[in-house]
Amino acid sequence: MTSTTTGYKSKTLATWVALLTGPVGGHRFYLYGLGDLWGWLHAVPTLVGAWGLNRVFEFGQDDQLSWLLIPVLGFMVAYTMLQAILYGLTPDEKWHARFNPQLATSTGSAPASGWFAVIGAALALMLGATVLMSTIAFSGQRYFEYQIEEARKISQ
Repeated sequence: MTSTTTGYKSKTLATWVALLTGPVGGHRFYLYGLGDLWGWLHAVPTLVGAWGLNRVFEFGQDDQLSWLLIPVLGFMVAYTMLQAILYGLTPDEKWHARFNPQLATSTGSAPASGWFAVIGAALALMLGATVLMSTIAFSGQRYFEYQIEEARKISQ
């Protein structure tokens, strides 16, 4: 996939947009424009997971539907943090060849991304790992609690 617009696309800005607005597709809109279908589809699992969080606040932690919905949000956040990491750690030459082809052809005119892209990737790694591990722990805990409750029902 290449960028559909001819404007300059900053690797640093794409990394930080993915870090801050990834679950709603902000980075996709920055790179590919508002017509990007995948950008609009990012909002679906994010809203499903947010609905699960709302159900926990409304019905409490025993709501089984929220157990299924909340991990969707966690996996979406982890996925977009992975995208931020990939953006931040992509070599400048490859980045410009893909998103700034007008700069890739001229030698030496493409700006270097610097440390802010790497810092954004490091923050995305910390946030993504935390969210992913929390999501796995939450899902595992709820699954085993459900299994224990079902076993109690059978034994009585």
